[in-house]
Amino acid sequence: MTPTKFNFGCRVLLAVQLAGVMIASPSSAEDKATAGKDEIEQRIQRVADGLLPAIVMAGQSPMALSARMAELKVPGVSVAVLHGGTIEWARGFGSVSTGGPPVTPETLFQAGSISKPVSAVAALALVQAGQLDLDADVNSVLKSWKIPANSYSGESKVTLRRLLSHSAGISVHGFPGYAADKPVPSLIDVLNGTLPANTAPIIVEYAPGTRFQYSGGGYTIMQQLLMDVTGKPFPGLVQDIVLKPFGMTDSSFVQPLSPKEAQAAATPYRGTGAPVPGGPHTYPELAAAGLWTTPTDLARFAQALQEAWAGRKNLVLSQSMTAQMLTPGLGDYGLSLIVKESPPNRRFLHGGVNDGFVNVMMAFENGEGAVIMTNGARGGPLANEIMRSIATEYRWPAGQPKVKQRINVSAEGLERLVGTYEITPTFQIRVSREGDRLFAQATRQERYEVFPESERDFFYTIVDAVLTFDADGPTGATQLVLHQNGIDRVAKRVP
Repeated sequence: MTPTKFNFGCRVLLAVQLAGVMIASPSSAEDKATAGKDEIEQRIQRVADGLLPAIVMAGQSPMALSARMAELKVPGVSVAVLHGGTIEWARGFGSVSTGGPPVTPETLFQAGSISKPVSAVAALALVQAGQLDLDADVNSVLKSWKIPANSYSGESKVTLRRLLSHSAGISVHGFPGYAADKPVPSLIDVLNGTLPANTAPIIVEYAPGTRFQYSGGGYTIMQQLLMDVTGKPFPGLVQDIVLKPFGMTDSSFVQPLSPKEAQAAATPYRGTGAPVPGGPHTYPELAAAGLWTTPTDLARFAQALQEAWAGRKNLVLSQSMTAQMLTPGLGDYGLSLIVKESPPNRRFLHGGVNDGFVNVMMAFENGEGAVIMTNGARGGPLANEIMRSIATEYRWPAGQPKVKQRINVSAEGLERLVGTYEITPTFQIRVSREGDRLFAQATRQERYEVFPESERDFFYTIVDAVLTFDADGPTGATQLVLHQNGIDRVAKRVP
C-alpha cells in the first residue's frame, strides 16, 4: 500500500455529518477511496489536536500540535504512521526553517541514534552471509585500527554482539558532530581521540559482557569493522545492503549532504529558537549518528523488520536473525533496538538526537507503529506527545498516557520538601516552590512542575516518573526516591 502523503500547506478537509441528512454509502471504487482518504484525514486531525503528556490528570484537555511547536520553538515536524502492516499516512507540519517552505514527507532530517539500528542490519546481514561472526573477538578482524589493549580488554572479548547490544564496555556515549566551519576528522582520528576529533579516545573501560552501558563509541568501532571486512566505504555498503532492499530511496549516510540534497533538508534549531550556526553538523561517526532520512523511509525500515520478525518476508535478514536482533540482552536492548513487552504486544523503539534534531521511532509486532522527526532541540517532549496521541487514536496496546488524580497539599507541607537532593555527586534534583506549586529540576535538565497524588508522592506529567519524599520527621524531608522505568534511586537531601 502506498502511503497517503499530505503537505501541511494543503487545506484540511474534514468530513462533516449534518443532522437530518442521509449520506449514501459509497458504491464505486472511487467513492470508497475518497471515503478512505476522508477517514484518514480525520484521524490526522485528531492526532494533531490530541497531543498528550505521559501522565494525564483527570479532566485534562489535550494540546494542539501547532501551539506546542510554537511553545517549544520547533519549526518543523514530520510524521509517518504504520497501521495494519502498511504506511497509512505521512505528513509534514510547520516549516523547514523559520519563515521557510513547509515540511513535506520528503523533507530530510538527521536521524541521530536511529542510525544505529539501520547500521546494525548491515552488520547482521554480513553475519548471515558468513563474513562476520557475532561472537568472535573483533580485534581479530579489524585491520585499519585495533582496540587498545588494557586490563579490561584482557578479561573477556569485545565481540560484535556486545558492540550492538551496548555491553562491550566501550567508552564515549555520543558525539556532538562538527560545525560547518570546523575541520572534520577521519574515522581513525575519532577512534583514537586525536585532533581534530572533539571526543575522547574510544577504549574498553569495563569488562566486556558484564553490564549495559550505552556507547556510540561501540558503533564507531563497528563502522570500521564493516569497512575493513568489505573493503567498501560505509555509505555505499549500507546503501547496497540495507537502504536499497528496504526501499529507503530518500536516505543516505553521506556526510555532509551535497548542495542539491541540502535543499531538501530541514534546518536544525537550538532550544532558544535560533538556528544551529552554519546549519547541520557533520557526523563522521556514520554508524552511530550519520543517517539522513525521512519518517517514511524509517517506517519502511520498521515495516521490513516487522515482516521479517513474523516470518512473512525477509528482504535482508532471516526470521531467525531478526529474532536475535529483537531479543533483549542486558537491559531492554537487543542488537541495536530497545525491545519491550511480551507476545503478542512486543514492540521495538529507538530515539535519535543530533544538534538541532530530535526523533523517535516505535513499532509493534502486529504491524502498528510511527516515526516522528523534528528540527528543534526541544523536540523530544513534542515527539513523545505526538506518539501518545497516535497511540490513543489507533488504540495501541502500549504507549498511551496514564491517568492520575492530583490532591491539594498545603503551602506548609510543600515547603517541607524544598531543597536539593543528591543521587550522585554529579546528579542532583533541586526542588522549589512557587505558592501552591512544586517544581523539580534535575542536573542539566529543564525545570518541571510535579503534582501531588499524596502528601509524599509527587508525579511528573512530561514523563512517567514519581518523587517520593521522606518527610515524616519534625523538620523537612531528609531524602527522596525517584521512581522511573522500574528503577528506584535514592537522593539524600544536601544540608
